[in-house]
Amino acid sequence: MQNLIRIFRPNPLVSGLLLIATLGLTACGEAPGRDEGAIDPNRLAFAMREAESLQSRGARVWCVPFARNLSGVEIRGNARTWWRQAQGEFEVGNTPTIGAVMAFSATPSMPLGHVAVVSELVDDRMLRVDHANWRRNKVSLGMSVIDVSENNDWSRVRLESNPGAYGSVYPINGFIRPQPTT
Repeated sequence: MQNLIRIFRPNPLVSGLLLIATLGLTACGEAPGRDEGAIDPNRLAFAMREAESLQSRGARVWCVPFARNLSGVEIRGNARTWWRQAQGEFEVGNTPTIGAVMAFSATPSMPLGHVAVVSELVDDRMLRVDHANWRRNKVSLGMSVIDVSENNDWSRVRLESNPGAYGSVYPINGFIRPQPTT
């Protein structure tokens, strides 16, 4: 028993290193704050309440108002017009960031375009989005998106429609950041 006590007696150097490691892990384990680009939980709650209100009245839940409510990007009109409207008004680019609106190009199968809000960056070729009306009149949270563009520039993506099943390839105009340009 005496040997066991000696084995588990804390060494001051080891204790200090364990304390530093624990504090570091605790900081990593905390939910990201607004400064780190996390989606504002109040905005998410508001966007969900608005969608539920529409559904309860039998009204359609569209991607545009949901993305506007969730992101704070104040653009009106069909999703296909968002990219053009964002030019000079918002910071735009091909690099995803949490809270940015992913603007899908219009296609023959999606003539009005589509918008979704980046909710998580998984790695350099995968992220998750929150959006509405990908599935008719439904909100989809945390849907995986993979970058399938040749140059890793997020110009072409596939969305996970069902677990492990990615659908068609969709062209992307880019990402619209919520902060207006000054």
